[in-house]
Amino acid sequence: QVPLVDSGGGLVQAGGSLRLSCVASGRTFSSYAMGWFRQAPGKERAIVAAINWSGGNTYYADSVKGRFTISRDNAKNTVYLQMNSLKAEDTAVYYCAADRSFVTVRSGGLSGNGSWGQGTQVTVSS
Repeated sequence: QVPLVDSGGGLVQAGGSLRLSCVASGRTFSSYAMGWFRQAPGKERAIVAAINWSGGNTYYADSVKGRFTISRDNAKNTVYLQMNSLKAEDTAVYYCAADRSFVTVRSGGLSGNGSWGQGTQVTVSS
């Protein structure tokens, strides 16, 4: 497992933008697929976006396609989620996640070797 620290959440008006960051510790970051999940009050945690180890393959939930962009910088052990045109329904706690398998992350879960960040709150006011 790889320790993860996510940040960048906050309060923003509808239509605004935020960029989340997730920094991993250790030397194995580039071997992990990464993902961003979110959990709204009363709802289950769900996949938002995923990216494979090289950044050459990405996945987005239908609800965020065209608005959110996931990217990674392996030299900085960091994955980002750029969120534009935010809506009130994007309000949630956002978690970054790491797993050896891109397919696993894209499917909305982690294996036993996966890791979670501590979460960062995103609140979009309408």
